[in-house]
Amino acid sequence: MDLGKIIAFNLNKLRTERSLTLGQLAKLSGISKAILSDIEKGGSNPTINTIWKIANGLNVPYTRLMEVKEPDGTVVRRSDTAEQSDETGVYRVHCYFSTVPDRNFELFYCELDAESANASIAHSPRAQEYIYVIEGSLTLKTDTAVYELHAGDSLVFSSSVNHTYINDGKIKVKFMVINYYPY
Repeated sequence: MDLGKIIAFNLNKLRTERSLTLGQLAKLSGISKAILSDIEKGGSNPTINTIWKIANGLNVPYTRLMEVKEPDGTVVRRSDTAEQSDETGVYRVHCYFSTVPDRNFELFYCELDAESANASIAHSPRAQEYIYVIEGSLTLKTDTAVYELHAGDSLVFSSSVNHTYINDGKIKVKFMVINYYPY
């Protein structure tokens, strides 16, 4: 799967459907016109936060930019997923299911290296995030709360606010995330 080409196709389609110029989308997303142009041409592999900013600017779920048509009874193997990372490479995600017209959630497998953190920008209004920790310990921090999660623990919170994943431990934390977008 060439994720860059999929993002390029969907970005162009969404921008065109909304009759937006690259300059207008740059203002809405906070991403430069040059970077947007490069992404739309399939010339780059955008970071997680860049995709979030573009999705928020277009007012669509994160994975709408990675959407591909799925047949019924779809099996997704890890080898079928593309790894995405933050700017430093300490936080990695694999998207197993993206939003489609009849599914309003995304499913991710995530890893956060030991003694590191990743700040995530706010998702769309009313969005909720469900986290299940598989291995290790994870701290989730928002402006109003701090949650400590260990293997086997789960959490749901409003992800329409900035939030940070923190791994203060000595081992990599592995967790699943479902982003839910009520329509």
